[in-house]
Amino acid sequence: MTDAPSPHPAPDVSIVVPIYNEYDNLPQLIERVGRAMHTQPLTFELIAVDDGSSDGSRARLRELAAKHPWLRVVLLVRNYGQSSALQAGFDRVRGRYVVTLDADLQNEPGDIPLLLERLETDSEIDVVSGWRQNRQDAEISRKLPSRIANRLISRATGVHLHDYGCALKAYRRPIIDRIRLYGELHRFIPSLAKDAGARIAEVPVRHHARTHGVSKYGIDRTFRVILDLILVVFFLRYRQRPLHAFGGLGLWLTAPGVLILAWLLLWKFMGHDIGDRPLLLVGVMLLLMGAQLIAAGLIGELLIRIYHEAGGAPQFHAEEYRPDETGNPPAAPAGQAATAINTRA
Repeated sequence: MTDAPSPHPAPDVSIVVPIYNEYDNLPQLIERVGRAMHTQPLTFELIAVDDGSSDGSRARLRELAAKHPWLRVVLLVRNYGQSSALQAGFDRVRGRYVVTLDADLQNEPGDIPLLLERLETDSEIDVVSGWRQNRQDAEISRKLPSRIANRLISRATGVHLHDYGCALKAYRRPIIDRIRLYGELHRFIPSLAKDAGARIAEVPVRHHARTHGVSKYGIDRTFRVILDLILVVFFLRYRQRPLHAFGGLGLWLTAPGVLILAWLLLWKFMGHDIGDRPLLLVGVMLLLMGAQLIAAGLIGELLIRIYHEAGGAPQFHAEEYRPDETGNPPAAPAGQAATAINTRA
């Protein structure tokens, strides 16, 4: 359920910040965001999404909202996770640009205008991702897992970024409207944005050591990233053709199973006993597993067909090109340039 329409004009920029137990950081966060945004000409709103905090952050957000008319507070009834908190903010954005930021003040709010300037001046870019070149984190607990995750995600998705984990990013609104977050997909927003037709640029931003609160990340996150990455790769490559994924693997298993059983059949015709040969069990298992995977792929194809025919998410995003009356190509509106992907690192 979204907020009621605001009586105020829609701002140019919507800044979405998920918050979980950041009581000590909130006053400085709000003050620094306001100071940064008042140095540039675009109007803005800050959507602070409290993800079920238990340290008093919710009450402090209410107090701050009474002092700052551009602060909108969204309170989730319990802790759902960062992806759900971001999506709750995305559902309420009104600006033509959307910026995401962490609440721990390790991202520098003063860099937000830098990202917005890139979107304003370069119509070929839809997403500007921050790159923490000089990270102020512990080498083992934060930097090492981040490096592993960045390489895995870049290699698997084809979106080559130095810093997937940097929360400071700026988007054109149409890109945000095309993606949905759930589970822990917030780590893969650039990959989902690319799938939605975005051109991505990466710019260096500042990074600070945490001074208040406790980090919510650890080295165990690397293993969760691997599992989520399998989901994202499947989603990006095989969402519209699940038979190619399941059926392809099924054929790879079925083919050796058929060859094994054919050889054993020939061996049987030559008068040999094959009933006690382990190879017989291997051939039967390969054949059955392959057949099950192919059947799963066919069921997936049926589900995809039913989903789209029932009016599910669009299979593609497109826009029509129309020259003006003079025959000259019209200027592309911000965020609506051609749909080719151009990922820049």
